[in-house]
Amino acid sequence: MLKSHSAPNLPQPEAASEVASHLLEECRMVLPGIQALFGFQLIAVFNNKFGEMPEAHQTLHLLAIVFVTISIAFVMTPAAYHRQAHQFAISRTFVQLSSLLLLLSMILLSVGICLDVYVVCALITGSDAISLMVALAAALLFALLWFVFPRCIRNP
Repeated sequence: MLKSHSAPNLPQPEAASEVASHLLEECRMVLPGIQALFGFQLIAVFNNKFGEMPEAHQTLHLLAIVFVTISIAFVMTPAAYHRQAHQFAISRTFVQLSSLLLLLSMILLSVGICLDVYVVCALITGSDAISLMVALAAALLFALLWFVFPRCIRNP
């Protein structure tokens, strides 16, 4: 039996093509959720009750839609970039740019979701203070799970 000299649970370097494949798969996993959220955001605007909402809440919902729209653009950019700029090659620049765009899309997505959480909570509770606390709690949860947690557990 052969013994491995590498430490257990340490990630092994991957070829650029494998890294790019994982990255594009991550984008594919995130996109349907973003698109579903976007659809629900658009439907809300056409609901009769939307016009009865305070103008400030309508504006926050619009801002949430804008953030989610930009998030969609960011998460779809790596595939469009690869297909048009370097169809038959994977570069370190592509992987770094795509990773950055995916992370930026997640930041914008979390902001958009938190804005809509605030609006929905304000409509249900009638309290701006409670709504702000709930939206900030959601923002904290996203920050911890999506950005702090992965950095804390990654291997050196």
